[in-house]
Amino acid sequence: MTHLLLHYEPIIRLSGFAAMLALMMLWEWRQPRRVLNLRRTQRWPANLGIIVVDSVVVRLVFPVLAVGVAGLAEARGWGLFHWLPAPLWLAGIASLLLLDLAIYAQHVLFHKAPLLWRLHRMHHSDLDFDVTTALRFHPLEIVLSMLIKLGVVVALGAPPVVVMLFEVILNATAMFNHGNVHLPERLDRGLRWLLVTPDMHRVHHSIYPEETNSNFGFNLPWWDRLFGTYREQPGAGHIGMIIGLESFRDQRATGLMDLLLQPFLNAESSPSNSSRNLVLRK
Repeated sequence: MTHLLLHYEPIIRLSGFAAMLALMMLWEWRQPRRVLNLRRTQRWPANLGIIVVDSVVVRLVFPVLAVGVAGLAEARGWGLFHWLPAPLWLAGIASLLLLDLAIYAQHVLFHKAPLLWRLHRMHHSDLDFDVTTALRFHPLEIVLSMLIKLGVVVALGAPPVVVMLFEVILNATAMFNHGNVHLPERLDRGLRWLLVTPDMHRVHHSIYPEETNSNFGFNLPWWDRLFGTYREQPGAGHIGMIIGLESFRDQRATGLMDLLLQPFLNAESSPSNSSRNLVLRK
């Protein structure tokens, strides 16, 4: 069964991605949390186009991806869980947790290091917050993120089927928690103890630095609570909050070529320099 799943890994990942994207788009249409500031035609071409660019770049740069590297590590006996006599179930659970912790730590690093922030700020410069925001990462950030992920996979010796499961879960939860969808308040309060919810992650896309530098989790919410980066709600409320970055409030935040050039433009080197006084022009 495991070998069968790995054989169909590209189909499983692509099918899961397409199904979750379609589901979130439908949910956003039927039950939106906020009224968007811009028309979808102003944002979606670039946000959807960047995922095509990212996919091409990754395929050109990396001959094998995370699941393939996990298989190589397994064959060569590399990594912690190949050195320790850990049963598959224990290695699987520990790998899922530690891979998610690595994604959290990487996210914090991309906010704290000025050069890395120049890459990551493209994600934050979106002037609205919906499922397509989850796809909006600069290809150079994607390459660096993949290098980090491959290193963690090898260091852990994570089982290939667990790495595939992690990739599918991470893609799905990232699209979910970037969704412009309404959840009942009581459900959101309970769910965010187990999973990063849209209301929890939306705080992270606020224009205010103290809110941008919080709620870094993409999948599990526990790391933010454990390391003191959790913030319950945005100061202005979810309807009144301003999304994006002060330095990018024009075409540079919505055009595909402009997004690709963003890291090379002069703007703030870290989110801590953003002003508090921006009034969004609708």
